[in-house]
Formats: sequence, structure tokens, C-alpha cells
Amino acid sequence: MSLNRRTALGLAALAVTPATAHALVPLTEPTAPPDPVETLRLWPAGAPGGERVTVTPRVVERSTDPAFHDRFAQYTTDPILTVLRPARPNGASLLLIPGGGYKWAVIDKEGLDCARVFAAAGITCFVLRYRLPGDGWAAGPDAPLQDAQRAMRLIRARAADDGLDPARIAVLGASAGGHLAGLLTARPDPTYAPVDAADADPFRPELSILLYPVATMTDPFVHAGSRAELLGPAPSADATTAYSLERMDWTGAPPTFLLHALDDEAVPVENSLGLLSALRTHNVPVEAHLFEQGGHGFGIRLIAGKPASVWPDLVLAWGARHGWITQS
Repeated sequence: MSLNRRTALGLAALAVTPATAHALVPLTEPTAPPDPVETLRLWPAGAPGGERVTVTPRVVERSTDPAFHDRFAQYTTDPILTVLRPARPNGASLLLIPGGGYKWAVIDKEGLDCARVFAAAGITCFVLRYRLPGDGWAAGPDAPLQDAQRAMRLIRARAADDGLDPARIAVLGASAGGHLAGLLTARPDPTYAPVDAADADPFRPELSILLYPVATMTDPFVHAGSRAELLGPAPSADATTAYSLERMDWTGAPPTFLLHALDDEAVPVENSLGLLSALRTHNVPVEAHLFEQGGHGFGIRLIAGKPASVWPDLVLAWGARHGWITQS
């Protein structure tokens, strides 16, 4: 029997029976990856200055898609680090500080989602769930910074036991978390009294990665919501200056990486541009990447398929040049 093109197409059509076609459809819907089970409490005896705190912690899920989580934590009273350990650790570690406008702290988008990408590169990741400045803590606007400083000290103090290099710890902060990571990087002053031996360790990171950071607290480029949550509805000129990253003394700060999208309507790119100028003035090694598109708060999932999706690779290459990791 000769097999011409028409006969072959007919046989191929018959071969795809309903049962065969059905077998090609996934039997289950995609589901979000499981949460890491390892967490570390920052303050085993309780966070400092909480005598007047009356809030009740909550976690809110915004996603209706089972394929991914989009949660935030609000009214946190017991700050934690969620740990993601890579299959093949390379000795480097990363403290991740998600954003949320100081009204809440994102868990997934700029936290666990980003951590999974860097853990796949061999980096041990610690995602910070921090206290918020408007919840009645005695330290007020420094309450989140207390948590960030304590987190960095704990990571460094545990490094030997965790098989990590205490001299290869970076911080990554996004949006308001970028502001908090900037404070952690720039300010040399401890914000709380020591509570144990870990507090003898330094809290400055070796590298600082700031994604679309809320840098300034001054008009016209301030993210008004972050300023109001951090400093109140009518902050003084002294307060806005003190908490504006571009107004700080960055002398001696570690190498810093800036990333921003030019179409960011929530936190204008001038936040990064002003900070870039300040870093150069203080002779801080700095690398900056500006993308035409991306908007704000893109993390990993929301930038898929766009040019800015290369940002983790840019961070890894930059980190390799500064000795944070070794790239193959």
C-alpha cells in the first residue's frame, strides 16, 4: 500500500483518539511550592519596647490562583527569619527584606519567590518578617531597623555552625524593604541594647542590593504612604532628612547594587537616581540598572518574559565580581 500525504494525515488524525488527547492534559492544577519549615526567632525573650503594643498578628493571602502565593504579614510582634537552604550551598548568604510600604511586609513576591531563585544558585537565604513602625513599639521608626540589625547579627553569629562564610553576607531589600536595607547598610549606630552574645557581631552587610527602593522621605519624589507609616502624617524637616537615604553619610559603606524601572509610578526612579548620586559622592562602589518597563514591585513572577527579568543574573554576576559568590 502506498502512503501518500493525504493518507498519512488521515492516519495521524485517527491516532489521536479522545483517550490519547485527554492523557495530554495535566491531571492536576499547578500548585504553589511548599513553604520552608525552618524559622528563627529574632528575639527569644520578646522584641524590645513592646509594652504598649496591642496589635494582633495576621497573614493575608491575596492570590486566588493555586499556582502561587501572594501573602503579606501585618502587625508582627514576634519577628522571624525563614530559612531556605540550597541543595549545594556555596558559603554565601543573603538576608531578604521584602517591601510593603511599612504598612505590612510582603512574604512571597519579594521574599520567598526571590529567595528560591538565589537558593538555586547555592546561596543560603534568610527572609525577614519584621515589625512595623506604626504598631506602638517604643523605638517607633527604628523598630524595623532593630529587627534588621538583629537579623544580620544572628546570621553572622550562626555562620560557622551553618557552614557559611561570615564575610560573605549580603542584604537584598525591595521597595520599603529597600529603604530598610539602606538604613541597615548606611547607619553605623546600633538601635537596641545587646541581648546576647550574637549582638557582639557587626550588623553591616558585605554587599547591599536595593530593588526599586523607597530612598527619599522628602517631596516631590517621596512615596507618601511609606513616609506616613514610618514618620507619621506630619513629620518634621529634621525627621525627613534623617530618614532619607540620599541625605545620609555613606562613608565606608559596602558595594551597593541599584535596580529600578523607569515606568515605576509608585516609587519614582528619582529615588534611585538621588541615591546613586549620594553613593558616588561618598565613593561607595555602586552599580545601577534602569529598565524601560517593569513598574513597581515586580519581584520575580510579575517581570517574567520582560527584559528586566534578567535582574537576578545581573546581581549574581555583580556579586561574583565582589567575591560574594563563585560563578561557574
